[in-house]
Amino acid sequence: MPGSTSDNNKWNLGYTYVYAVCITGIALLLIYNQGIFPHYTPSTWGWVYALVGAAVILALLSFQLPPHGNGMSLDSSVYLACIFVFGLSFALTVLLLSSFILCIVKRDTIWWKHLFNFSVYTIMIMATSLTFSGFGGSSGPLLSGLLHAYAISMAIYFSFNALLIALFYYIVLKASLLDTLKGLMRDTLLAYLSTLVLSLVLTILVYHNGIVGLVLFLCLSVLLSYSFKQMFTMYRSIEERANRDQRTGLFNHSYFEVVLEEEIRKSQMNGAALSLAMIDIDDFKKYNDHFGHLKGDGLIVFLAEMLKNETTDSEIIVSRYGGEEFSLLLPSHDTVQAKSFIDRLRKTLNNSLFEGTEIFPQGCLSFSAGIAGYQPDIHDKSELVEQADQALYYAKKQGKNMVHIFGNQSLLEQDIDFSQEVRDIEQQLNLFMYKDLETFKHSKRVFRYAMDVSEQLHLDALSKRKFTLGALIHDIGKLEIPWGILNKKDKLEPEEWEMVKWHVTWGKKMALTNDKFKDLAPYIELHHERYDGTGYPYGFKGEEIPRLCRMLTIIDSFDAMTTERPYQTTKSVDEAIVELRACAGSQFDPELTEFFIRYIESRELRPKVASL
Repeated sequence: MPGSTSDNNKWNLGYTYVYAVCITGIALLLIYNQGIFPHYTPSTWGWVYALVGAAVILALLSFQLPPHGNGMSLDSSVYLACIFVFGLSFALTVLLLSSFILCIVKRDTIWWKHLFNFSVYTIMIMATSLTFSGFGGSSGPLLSGLLHAYAISMAIYFSFNALLIALFYYIVLKASLLDTLKGLMRDTLLAYLSTLVLSLVLTILVYHNGIVGLVLFLCLSVLLSYSFKQMFTMYRSIEERANRDQRTGLFNHSYFEVVLEEEIRKSQMNGAALSLAMIDIDDFKKYNDHFGHLKGDGLIVFLAEMLKNETTDSEIIVSRYGGEEFSLLLPSHDTVQAKSFIDRLRKTLNNSLFEGTEIFPQGCLSFSAGIAGYQPDIHDKSELVEQADQALYYAKKQGKNMVHIFGNQSLLEQDIDFSQEVRDIEQQLNLFMYKDLETFKHSKRVFRYAMDVSEQLHLDALSKRKFTLGALIHDIGKLEIPWGILNKKDKLEPEEWEMVKWHVTWGKKMALTNDKFKDLAPYIELHHERYDGTGYPYGFKGEEIPRLCRMLTIIDSFDAMTTERPYQTTKSVDEAIVELRACAGSQFDPELTEFFIRYIESRELRPKVASL
């Protein structure tokens, strides 16, 4: 399966990181504990047991923090107080015993996670203690003159915790290290500040009030842990209501947008299949007009309940997209599997009894559905939605009560549709005839190159359609550029060049106004991105740019170099090939550059061979 090797490599690196942290933690324990605990007095052992008990209780009363549910507990306040009052060796002894007890109590947690947590705490405690000593701190009562030492050492404790956890996410999930650190600090800062303040409170109470002070601290900490837990429960309850459609109880459109982006990101990372289905109740308006909105709402709820029941205990995410339209996000389903599942839902609905079905042309309840599958060159989540929506439109056009996969028209239908789309785009390009004839001719030439290259690349019909039509319409945004700038013979001024660069954004907006051409937007918007990340409008780099957009960049540049332009010298084919190779790896994808050069060279040889 594509991506599985990469996924295994990430986890292998993750395990290597875990083992490295564990070895470091155990080594630091052996070095800094110094085997001093056999020499503890009975009084010292009494404090060890008391503080171990407090640490275990607080660890068991862990809680989650909004918005992402990051786990947290207040046991760190105990370890910090141990450092401040009793010193490093004592703190490591308390950590060792409490970790051992937690390992017994939480037997359902895999052993290496216990060892990893213990090692992380060991590293944090060691770094904090050394920082505290380095700034003049010493074990004993809280000294007001050394508040800076307490503050800096606690900041080190927090920083090491965030860094060690963020590194794990970075290695395994390939998440941005900086973004992960920011997220962790943002989400846990309040709870951590509470922990740090509590550690100072415990330091004072233990030193001056003994066991009574520890009991008071424990009462306060338990109440605080319970409050954080209740806060998270309340947050989740509010979030759940915000993410649900009030009428159907399904997820709403806003939540669908969020989870779609997340699922696409997962598919990008691990290569797993992902399909999106859009469902629309057939002839709903007719039913609504005949029976009224109340009955119409009842029909929407009826279908929603059926979808909910049929997807219970599955990973399929059902949302009310709007009106009588629903979306189903199907992780781990390719389009064939998704079609089979949606077809089964459709037949179930056909056989369902509901008041008033006799008015439907089909004589039963029915829906039409469109399915689109995630592909690596999907640039934006809106593309997947648009593809599913187009497939839904096609299903409606074919007589309703059917499921259609995007791009699965017959060859004849595809040819007819393609020819009509080319004519529609050419009608828009005809506006260049009076404004900039050269752009019109350039677009036609790039289109012809794209047609040839799509055959050389052996593209499927759907990719060929998008690539070639995208090539034809890629410069449509130049219609918004003033005539004087488009036809200027001299070199463009910086502000004029900035205006020219806007044509990709204007062109995208123009394409998005026409439902038929929404999926061409990436070719318009991204054909000036560069392989090294210095292009515009986003500065995408390498494979962040869809593959066929990278190819369009090469074709567009080659034609621009080999035809007359007002602000640059025309190159011969050989000179253009030299330029392409010189810019491979910076402006152009190296592999696609060589592919295009081979195509051009074979194309240039044809007339010579024919004349022999």
